[in-house]
This record gives sequence, C-alpha cells and structure tokens, in this order.
Amino acid sequence: MIPPVKNGRKTIRVVIAEDQGMVLGALAALLEIEGDITVISKARNGKEALALVLKQKPDVLITDIEMPDLTGLDVAVELKRLRAGTRVIILTTFARTGYLRRALDAGASGYMLKDMPAEQLAEAVRRVNQGLRVIDPQLATEAWGDPDPLTDRERQVLRLAGEGMASSDIASELGLSDGTVRNYLSDAISKLGASNRTEAARIARTKGWL
Repeated sequence: MIPPVKNGRKTIRVVIAEDQGMVLGALAALLEIEGDITVISKARNGKEALALVLKQKPDVLITDIEMPDLTGLDVAVELKRLRAGTRVIILTTFARTGYLRRALDAGASGYMLKDMPAEQLAEAVRRVNQGLRVIDPQLATEAWGDPDPLTDRERQVLRLAGEGMASSDIASELGLSDGTVRNYLSDAISKLGASNRTEAARIARTKGWL
C-alpha cells in the first residue's frame, strides 16, 4: 500500500472506531484538517475495527471502549496478542481509573477523554506514533490509588451475572461447573463489599473494572 501523503510528505495513517456516527464523522473531520494525519478508514464496531487494522495496518487506531461486537479494550488485547504493530489510543467518555488500568494492561499507548480540545487529540496521535505514551493527566494521577481486586475469571463471571444470566447459564457459557461459578461470584461479592451479585456488578462497572 502506498503511504498517504499531504503536501508531498508521508502522513500518519489512522483508523477511527466509534459506534456513534456523528462523533465518528466529527473526529475524522477534525483530524483530516491536520497536515500530517490521514484517516484511512472508519469503523462502527469493534469487530470491524479489528478487521480494518489487520488488513490496512495503520500507524494508530483511535477507538472508543463501549462498542458492539468487541469493545475497544477487546480490540487492543487482540492486537497486542497478534503483535500487529498498530498503536492504540482509547478515546472515551469514561473517566474511570479501572478502565485506564485495563487499557494499559491491554497494550494501549494512549487513554484520552472525549471532552478534551481537538488539538490535543492530534498531538496525542503524533506522540503515540513516536512510541510515547499519552494519558489524561488527572486519571494518570488517580489510577494507582484504587487497584482492581478482581481476577480475570471473576470479572468475566460477574459481567455475565450483571447482564442477568443465571449461574447455570454462566457455567454453560464458560464451560465451568455451577459450583465454580458460585464460588467466583461469592469471592467477587466479598471483595467488593457488596450484598449480592447485582450490587457487585454495579460497583465494578462504576469503577471501570467490568
């Protein structure tokens, strides 16, 4: 693929993933104003974003967290596993330290909030493309003061419970026994100081741990 050029010079190739059409169009338009950034594709869900990145191999993926099919965090995890080389910026409304920690664990290079000035996003793209890490300053300060107590399996089970699934259905979905699922839920409820699975899921989601 021939690298996009503007004014005779190679530009930073970007894919944007965002399920809200108006926001997606606005982000693309804002970045296209920059002389050194080219938006090569746009995705409306995580599955589409992953496919586009693997096919087009952009320099940077800008992705929301909550999207259909796959979340932005799921996409980041998969790109890290595949060693795709594309650097990931999470752009979200969720100012939650739990999400930030999970994004960094997933290999994301940036975590920015949607209410920041447009020029800061363009600068974040440039810095991430250079191999640097860009994180919202306030979240960076807070992130390490409220650690996520859940294991990956507890998080997985609690997420399904929070969606209303019964223990037997969760067991079938994950290939576990009913007793094992109940143990995971009990441990999660205890760790979060909740009275039941519904409250535990609510607390964990508020913290950004689900």
